[in-house]
Amino acid sequence: MLKYLRVGEVSHSNSDELSGEPMDSQVPVSCNVSILDKPEIPEEDLKPLYTEHKETEKEQESGNRETVLSCSPGLCDRKTNCEEETTIHSTTKQGKGADMTKPPCRKAKAIRKERHLQKLQEQPDKPSLSENVPVNPTPKSKCNYTKSIEDFISVTPLENAAHSLEVRLVRSSPACSQFKASFQESYQVYKRYQTTIHQDPPDKPTISQFTRFLCNSPLEPETRPDGPPCGYGSFHQQYWLDGKIIAVGVIDILPYCVSSVYLYYDPDYAFISPGVYSALREIAFTRELQGKAADLRYYYMGFYIHSCPKMRYKGQYKPSELLCPESYSWVSIEKCFSLLEHSKYCRFNCNANEGDKDSLTELGRTRVLYKRTVMPYSVYKKRRKGPNDETTVKQYSGLVGQTCAERMLLYRS
Repeated sequence: MLKYLRVGEVSHSNSDELSGEPMDSQVPVSCNVSILDKPEIPEEDLKPLYTEHKETEKEQESGNRETVLSCSPGLCDRKTNCEEETTIHSTTKQGKGADMTKPPCRKAKAIRKERHLQKLQEQPDKPSLSENVPVNPTPKSKCNYTKSIEDFISVTPLENAAHSLEVRLVRSSPACSQFKASFQESYQVYKRYQTTIHQDPPDKPTISQFTRFLCNSPLEPETRPDGPPCGYGSFHQQYWLDGKIIAVGVIDILPYCVSSVYLYYDPDYAFISPGVYSALREIAFTRELQGKAADLRYYYMGFYIHSCPKMRYKGQYKPSELLCPESYSWVSIEKCFSLLEHSKYCRFNCNANEGDKDSLTELGRTRVLYKRTVMPYSVYKKRRKGPNDETTVKQYSGLVGQTCAERMLLYRS
C-alpha cells in the first residue's frame, strides 16, 4: 500500500484476493534465467554435463556470457518492497577448474544480505515502542528491531506522492451526516464487490439488502467519560483514495473490543490487498482506542472455520486465540490447529474436568421482556398464559451463560 501511494504502481498480483483468501501473503517463488548472447541453442548442442566437460578440456573457447537473474515482482513487493535485478558477468578462460588466484564465487543473495547487515550496523538503533528507554541508551544492532503497524501507518506522506489515502470513521447506526452523504458511493462499491468477488447476481445486492446487512444495527450508541471519543456502537471505516471510496470496513466498537463485521472493496484495487491492509489498520485502531479506554484491548475477527479456505486467513494474525466450545475458555490458536486437522469439531481445552465457569445455575434469574415489562423468568412464568416455554428459555440461558442471562433481555410475546 505504501509503495502504491508513493510511486503509483505495484505488481498486479491479485490472484490471492480473488481466490477468496484476501489475507494470504504466500506467493510462488520464480526465477527467470536467460542467456542474452545466445538466444537460440541448437538441439544438437545440448549435451550432458560430463560430456561437455570432457570436450572443454580438448577445445578451449573464449567468449562472454551474460546471465540475468530477475526476482519475481510479486515476491519483491511482498518481502522487500523493491524490484532488483542481479547481472552476473562471467568470462571463460583457458585452464582446468576455478581460478585459485581469485576469491570464491558467492551468490548474489548472500552479498545483498551482507550489505544490508552492514547498513543496519552503521545506523543508530531505534528503540521498541514498549521499551523503557534510558537517557543514554547503549547502541545495539538495529537488526533486533521489528517495526510495528504504527511505524508504517504513521509515515508522513511525501509532497510528490502519486496518491493520497484518508481513513474516515463514520457512525452508521444511527446514520451521521457523513454517512448519509457518502451512502450511494459506498453502496456502489459494495454492489461491485458482491457481484465481482462473490459472483452474486446483479439484482441481489439491492439498497435494502445492503442497509439491512451492513447499516442497520441493534447496538445503541453510547458515549462514556472513560470511553473512546467516538463512543460505542456501529461504524463504517471508509478508505478514501484520491477523493473516492475504494474500501469500507464495517466494525462494532464495544467496551472490551473492536469487532470486525465485514469488509467490501472496489475489485479494481484488489492488487493492493485491501483485506490485509484493513485488518492491520483495525488492529492499530484497537490499540489506539485502548490508550483512551483501558478495557478496550481485543480485536475480534469473528468465526474461524479451519476447513474453509476463505476463513483460514484469520489464523495468520498472531497472537490469536480461539474459544473452546465446551469450556468457553480462550486457547492459543497454534494449539488448536492439530486438533482441527483431525476433526471439524473438537474441544480445545485439554483439561477434561474443566467446564463452563459461567454455566447456568439459576434459571429463575434470567431476565425476560414480556408485554413491555422487564422481569425475571420466575415472575414471567407465573404471569404467562399459554403453553409452557421453559425448554426454550432454558436452552437460551444455557447458551449465553448465567452472567449474560441476567444482563440481556429475552423477548417473549
